[in-house]
Amino acid sequence: MRAHYLQHVPFEGLGSIERWLQKASYEITCTKLYDNEALPPLDGIDLLIVMGGPMSVNDEPKYPWLVSEKAFVRGAIAAGKATLGICLGAQLIASALGSEVKANPVKEIGWLPIEAANIDRPDVFQFPPVVGVFHWHGETFSLPEGATLTASSQGCVNQAFQIGANVIGLQFHLETTSATAQAIVENCRDELVDGPYVQSEERILQVPPERYLAINSLMANILSYLQQ
Repeated sequence: MRAHYLQHVPFEGLGSIERWLQKASYEITCTKLYDNEALPPLDGIDLLIVMGGPMSVNDEPKYPWLVSEKAFVRGAIAAGKATLGICLGAQLIASALGSEVKANPVKEIGWLPIEAANIDRPDVFQFPPVVGVFHWHGETFSLPEGATLTASSQGCVNQAFQIGANVIGLQFHLETTSATAQAIVENCRDELVDGPYVQSEERILQVPPERYLAINSLMANILSYLQQ
């Protein structure tokens, strides 16, 4: 099995996903789009993971590789590949499928709760009723055609969606570790502006290890679901 991930900035890597993939005996490959690396053929990819980043999916003039990346993501979904989008990655899936991505009324940055949508269907991944997760975003997406909304929050309605059995988009980060949280704070602390859903640097970083273990465990459940 081969997992391929699309990386947009050096400081947003796989986090806890890497450990899960290694334990599941995946071969792991990567396209570093910020280095203008070429996208691979889809043939040998079993799982595509589209990571986060501080840019917008609408920044194509500044980041021309977004055009080819969206076409690649669209092709992977059309080919039936298991696909997971995280934050910017979820927005890229939405954009690739024709949905709008725009500024959210408020930024969400820090440890904030999401609520599961009331869905009683065996074919949809079930989130816990309420769970605190790690956020870092200022934009949101409209749901792609055929998508099921699976989670929301007070600050942003569209937090997670699923298309069929093999495509999941998450506006939040479940892969975050203490090291990756530190990295994003160091590189994006200018985004820590006053707002109802923006926490301080200290509050973001001073959380017990159990917080990371809980979200990493939820990420593992999602990866296991996509592997079925």
